[in-house]
Amino acid sequence: MGRGRSKAKQAKVARDLKYSSQDMDLERLAKELHGEVEPNKGFDEQDPYAEDTYKPRS
Repeated sequence: MGRGRSKAKQAKVARDLKYSSQDMDLERLAKELHGEVEPNKGFDEQDPYAEDTYKPRS
């Protein structure tokens, strides 16, 4: 019981992802699939919100 609501929400999210028009860099995707992307460049370097502000607990 209760599975119907969560399944409906998952279906809605899947439908939104399928039919939404997102901006895609197809040239970069092709380069990445062919192995032409620089290996030393990580996702953190490209993410403007990724900062090294991690502070471990004392």
